[in-house]
Amino acid sequence: MNSLPATLTAAAVDAVVLDTVLFYTELVPMSLGMPYAHVADALHFDYSGYTPLCFYDWPHETTPAALARNQKGVESFFETLALTIAVGRAYAKRVGLDVDWDNPSATISKLAWITQCPREFDFASSHWPPQFHHTGPFHDGAGRIDIDFPWERLTGEPLIYASMGTLQNGLTDVFRTITAATAKHKGLQLVLSVGDQIDPEQIGPFPSNTIVVKRAPQLELLKRTSVCITHAGLNTALEALAEGVPQVAIPVTVDQPGVAARIAEKKTGLFVPLKELNVSRLTLLLDQVLNDSTYRDNARNFQKVIAETNGLSKAADCWNELSD
Repeated sequence: MNSLPATLTAAAVDAVVLDTVLFYTELVPMSLGMPYAHVADALHFDYSGYTPLCFYDWPHETTPAALARNQKGVESFFETLALTIAVGRAYAKRVGLDVDWDNPSATISKLAWITQCPREFDFASSHWPPQFHHTGPFHDGAGRIDIDFPWERLTGEPLIYASMGTLQNGLTDVFRTITAATAKHKGLQLVLSVGDQIDPEQIGPFPSNTIVVKRAPQLELLKRTSVCITHAGLNTALEALAEGVPQVAIPVTVDQPGVAARIAEKKTGLFVPLKELNVSRLTLLLDQVLNDSTYRDNARNFQKVIAETNGLSKAADCWNELSD
C-alpha cells in the first residue's frame, strides 16, 4: 500500500487482476479509480455464511444451526485478520475511501470475481452475486519444468500416487503413515513425492517397489494412478479429477479442509483430518476408495466435465466481457 499506487500510476496500468488471498490490496486500485477483478487461484472465500468458509472441513448443510456455525466461522476468521484489517482501515482513511467494514465482502470486485473451482465441484448454492463466476482448472500442462523420473521402475501394478504439495510438505510423520498404510495393500505400488524439505532417509524404510522422489511429473503420473493421496490443494484435486482419479485427502492448512469437504460431498474420495491421521484410519480409507467403484465412477464423471470446460478460456471470457 506504500509503493503500489506509484508503481501502477507510473506504469500507466489500465486495470488490475488480484488474487483474493491478497487481502485489501484492492484498496489501492479503488483509491486510484482503477478497475480491478478478483481471481481465486485457491478455493474461493464465501463470507456470506451460506456455505462453510474454505478453512473448515464442515459439510454443506442449510439448517439454521449449520448457517449459524458458518457465520461464526467467518467471524472467527476475521478476528485472525485483525492486524491486516487495521492496516486496510488506516489506508482507506488516508486516501478518503468510504468502506463498510461491517461487510466482509465490501471490497470484493463488483466487476468480476472468478474462481477456478468448477461449479459442479462446489457446494450447491444460489446466493452468489452476478459478478461471481465458476470456471474450471487453470492448468493446461504448459510451462512446467521437465522432471526426471525413473519410469522403468514402474511395475505395472495398480499405482498409488502420494504428494502433500509443494509448500506445506515437511511432514515426516505423514509420509511415514502413508508408506505404512499403503504397504498393507499387497499388489500395489506407491510413488511418494516428498518435496525439498525432507530427506527420504528420514521416512524409510520403504517396500522394495516404492518409488520416492523429491518432485514428480504429477500430470503424467496421474494418468496411470488408481488413487491419489493428497493434501487437498485445489490444483492437485482438480488435476486428479481431470484424469478421473479418486482421492484420499489429508488436509493440512489454508483452503485444504474446504477442498477435502467437497471431495467427500461429491464422493470422488474420502478425507481424514490431520489430527486424526493414523495408519489404521488411512488403511481403511484406502480400502474404501480402492474397492468401492462409486469413487472412481464419480471422479470419471468429473473428468468429462473438466474436459468439456477450458477454465483458462472461460476466465478470459469473463474478462473480455468487461473489456467490451
